[in-house]
Amino acid sequence: MKRPGSVKALEELGRVRLSPNFFMRDFLYSEIANYYGMPNIPDNPELAIEVGQHLAIELLEPLHAQFGRLAIRSAYRSCTVNEFGNKNRHNCARNERNYGNHIWDRVDANGNKGAMACVVSPRFADFLARGGDWRALAWWIHDHLPYSTLEFYPTLGAFNIGWHERPQRRIDSHIKPKGTLTKPGMANHGGRHADAYAALLR
Repeated sequence: MKRPGSVKALEELGRVRLSPNFFMRDFLYSEIANYYGMPNIPDNPELAIEVGQHLAIELLEPLHAQFGRLAIRSAYRSCTVNEFGNKNRHNCARNERNYGNHIWDRVDANGNKGAMACVVSPRFADFLARGGDWRALAWWIHDHLPYSTLEFYPTLGAFNIGWHERPQRRIDSHIKPKGTLTKPGMANHGGRHADAYAALLR
């Protein structure tokens, strides 16, 4: 599949079903692109679809099944959109750091594929609003899903979740307690953590 060069071709890309509940169009919206009037279209749609399917099937579908609807806040970014966001301080990392993350249609520096989305779970947001601990969802994902990285944010409990050919298995947060929750080599990385998310599952 070539990079869409018409509205019809972009519609066709948007209709690609990545998983039972997610279509490619769900991941193409960008506030940066919308506000500044720039297209957010993959240069390599086939690669974007491939990694998007892994992200949707292996990570987002199980989350949807367990916790209900997910709102996609930010997912695929073209190199142009991401670079603009980085240079204009719109919370985008440099392109090279986002290859295989938010920039789905580029492999990373080691030649590996990946995809990332920032999502909100309304159920999790409500759980946090009632005083719940963000680590509940973090540990549930850690115990159940083949994620690469997770990063949690205070607004609505949004979190970046990434699929990658070589997963890092690392969790960080900007919600208190801030910092790295776990990564390979830390004492808490192995085993099960069911007690940490029991309240979230009630």
